[in-house]
Amino acid sequence: MNLVLQGNKLSNKDAQTIASQLDGELESKTRYSNITLQQSLSDEQLQILRDTYAFDINILQQELDVSAMQLLVTDMDSTLINIECVDEIADFINVKPQVAEITEAAMRGEIDFESSLRQRVALLKGLKVSALDKVYEQRLQLNPGAELMLKHLKARGIKTALVSGGFTFFTERLKQRLGLDYTMANVLGEHNGRLTGEVVGDICGAQAKADFLLAHCEKLDISPSHVISMGDGANDLLMMKEAGLSIAYHAKPKVQAQAMTAINYCGLDGVLGLLRA
Repeated sequence: MNLVLQGNKLSNKDAQTIASQLDGELESKTRYSNITLQQSLSDEQLQILRDTYAFDINILQQELDVSAMQLLVTDMDSTLINIECVDEIADFINVKPQVAEITEAAMRGEIDFESSLRQRVALLKGLKVSALDKVYEQRLQLNPGAELMLKHLKARGIKTALVSGGFTFFTERLKQRLGLDYTMANVLGEHNGRLTGEVVGDICGAQAKADFLLAHCEKLDISPSHVISMGDGANDLLMMKEAGLSIAYHAKPKVQAQAMTAINYCGLDGVLGLLRA
């Protein structure tokens, strides 16, 4: 198996120490270090390493061919971007604390996502649609390393998809801005320039995200094992389970516990280290 180390606080000394302790072969690259291990590493051993060092440490099994990846399916809110859009929209109608509390519980997997989204959107009823523009222009930022990640993925011919429990208002703008290949999200109801407090059509929840991933595997004629899936909340888990490589990005504990890999110190450029790019 391979042990991938990356992060601003990673030093050659630490990498050499870990390689020596595990009797592994160290290979240092610009963005990451890779240690090839002859023996397996237990979850307990991995957790001890993670508790000891302030950089990302992940296991990639030998049979995982990262060079064969052909599609990245990523969540939007708190993954590709720095905010939860629904919470920031709610701030313009003075209900952010109530909405944010529901969002946090949904992302931890404590309440049903679909019903929680309807509950949150209902609180936005009557808000001017122009508030969404303000959220996009004034508050939404890409998470660190996003553009570098996308640049390298495109150079390798890897398609990119943004799949969100948030809203098409934001995913479609990001698609155009970043040159993404595919998007899916929820549609906010509007009437006379104000939000109706309803979601139009079916909700893009956990199962819809997984179905989207599988449908695009068929569309591109690729195996799910050649897909990278990344997210931070419980509604990302089903799609992450379908992928050949799942990445928990600064994620909730439940997601970190179930994902194959976790990025907690790096920005989105940490995806490149996992791809050994």
